[in-house]
Amino acid sequence: MTRLQCSVVLLFMCFATSLHAQQATRQAGDTYQLKPSPKTATWGYYDAKTPPVLRVKSGDTVEIQTLITASRERYESAGLWPDRVEPAWREIYDQVKDYGPGPHMLTGPVYIEGAEPGDVLEVRIQKIRLAIPYALNAFSPGRGFLPEDFPYERVKVIPLDEKRMVAQFADGIEIPLHPFFGSMGVAPPASSGRVSSAPPWVNAGNLDNKELVAGTKLFIPIHAPGGLFQAGDGHAGQGDGEVDITAMETSLVGTFQFFVRKDMRLRWPRAETPTEFITMGLDEDLTEATKMAVREMIDFLMQEKHMTREDAYMLASVAADLHITQVVDGNKGVHMMISKAIFVKAR
Repeated sequence: MTRLQCSVVLLFMCFATSLHAQQATRQAGDTYQLKPSPKTATWGYYDAKTPPVLRVKSGDTVEIQTLITASRERYESAGLWPDRVEPAWREIYDQVKDYGPGPHMLTGPVYIEGAEPGDVLEVRIQKIRLAIPYALNAFSPGRGFLPEDFPYERVKVIPLDEKRMVAQFADGIEIPLHPFFGSMGVAPPASSGRVSSAPPWVNAGNLDNKELVAGTKLFIPIHAPGGLFQAGDGHAGQGDGEVDITAMETSLVGTFQFFVRKDMRLRWPRAETPTEFITMGLDEDLTEATKMAVREMIDFLMQEKHMTREDAYMLASVAADLHITQVVDGNKGVHMMISKAIFVKAR
């Protein structure tokens, strides 16, 4: 090889390395922090008219701090008011007067540049960490899955051991921690106006899906310019069903990376873990929610795995699992999971 040829090859390699570095930087994006305050929190609702508190680009990462879902009365019943209540929670409680109809203090919304109705927001949940060393679980009259059996109120403080990653539920009972955000969502269609943060819907929101831990992805159909992502309702852990209407409610800090997906079209939220694909059904009727989750799985298998409708239905029956996500949030949730491992490469 001549000296000139060597120079050309070296120049090309430098250019390729530089281009790769630029692509990697673009993929990583910028990083932001968003903390809860009366100016950065939305209390109890999702709404396309809510002004964004942060603007980012596709590929950017945001560390979002969220606050526990609890009322002052619940704090007082638990003996935590005011010393163990986070200052930001008290500030929002005292200063924010436009709230409801839902109970959740949500941080956001975050506006993602380029996101338009019809696109999909891919939310990569990179990290989740505890913000406080305790969680609350409670039930109250007229709520939960068995209100006729428990027509009174109880509040339980559950200490969280972050070092050992366990919850000390009671003497002799330790629950492994699997922190996740009960509510992650975007604005609903503008025609819907303000919607409660309580029932999950087409904009995701209060999914209460315990599979959505760090390392998973949530795909949400976008209904308003910028998406307007909000997060809250931190859970240190939860059982499928969330039968008494609360999980291990706590405050969390999550690191999210956002991507605008113009190559996807979804009617309902979907998710992906390192090992599973997840479809979801949300409806007031549990049977209808289940049918929706199954139909979404069939659609996923047809679109992404190029299966016939009949084979997709059959595969869902022999290889996918149905789970009751929650039965207490107005719209009941069902999710269906199928293992990635069954999709082996052709030999």
